Amino acid sequence: MTKATSPSTLVIPQVIVGLGNPESKYDRTRHNIGFEAVDVLARRWQMSWSENRRFQTLLTEGRSPQREKIFLLKPLTYMNRSGQAIRAVTDWYKLPPESVLVIYDDMDLPVGRLRLRLSGSAGGHNGMKSTIAHLGTQNFPRLRIGIGKSGAEKNSVSHVLGKFSPAETQLMSEVLQLVVEAVELSLKQGIEKGMSLYNSRNVTIND
Repeated sequence: MTKATSPSTLVIPQVIVGLGNPESKYDRTRHNIGFEAVDVLARRWQMSWSENRRFQTLLTEGRSPQREKIFLLKPLTYMNRSGQAIRAVTDWYKLPPESVLVIYDDMDLPVGRLRLRLSGSAGGHNGMKSTIAHLGTQNFPRLRIGIGKSGAEKNSVSHVLGKFSPAETQLMSEVLQLVVEAVELSLKQGIEKGMSLYNSRNVTIND
């Protein structure tokens, strides 16, 4: 039986997953902002990626700023099957779903916004649908990064697989720094503390 997380329990991630697609043609696209986020964390924490064929992932492990063991993960299964790789890692290391923080793009949030949550639905995101299906629960933390909605002249697929404009690219570098701050605070004081401080933050394009 799954033990419910009590309100007083701090939710501290042990695995941080960035969602994206592995081929170079997807680099720097809106849909791959999850990959970019964990790349920034790996650089900051001086962790090096290596391919793990058992899990079908790029994986790195090291110590968080709090000196706790932490795994960073980029599934190589393509977005629609992200959960397969995540489940392989959690099974192998015997980690509960609530220890997994998933970072991914969200069209329902404007560019410049973050949203940290303890649980929730997939909201139409295929990577999250797969993750929820494979973990067998919605009760794991996630950090959504706003990529904005597509305009009337462009369909959703073209939008998410497109690249950010130069102005948006500059803004997203600031957003990724906020992601680092939110993650590091969550590792230290729990996801709920990160939610209280970062869900209201908004990065805007300077004129």
